[in-house]
Amino acid sequence: MTIKNTIDSLDTLVRLRSTKVEKLQADMAAQQATKARYQANLARLDSLATGSGASGALPLALALNCGQYKLAVIALADNHRTDLSLHEATMAVSQRALNDAWSERQLLGQVLEQKKGVAELARNRTERKREDDLATQSWLAGRK
Repeated sequence: MTIKNTIDSLDTLVRLRSTKVEKLQADMAAQQATKARYQANLARLDSLATGSGASGALPLALALNCGQYKLAVIALADNHRTDLSLHEATMAVSQRALNDAWSERQLLGQVLEQKKGVAELARNRTERKREDDLATQSWLAGRK
């Protein structure tokens, strides 16, 4: 495989890894937005539970209704907290995948730059040799 083919292949790999990183970043942004929604909903649920007032000061039927309402809101908030914890665990896995993809992309980028440098060095060497050969031929032609 020629150095040109190697560079082209590495360039394609770097672009593919960059696309993968961008997709993972977009996924992480969506997950962050979902987390923010969970947190906002939890704040609202907590506000609803505390804002319903004391149920003991109400007549018996209303107190029972208010108590059941608070229990339902608290249960919903607990379920939401559980869902948020699971979502945060999923986010941690996604963050690790993003970090791994980014590292792989950076590594491939470095290898690509190294190969480009090697190719440029080889081109420069070839060009200098060609110029030296022309100079030698010119010098030899001038001696005759």
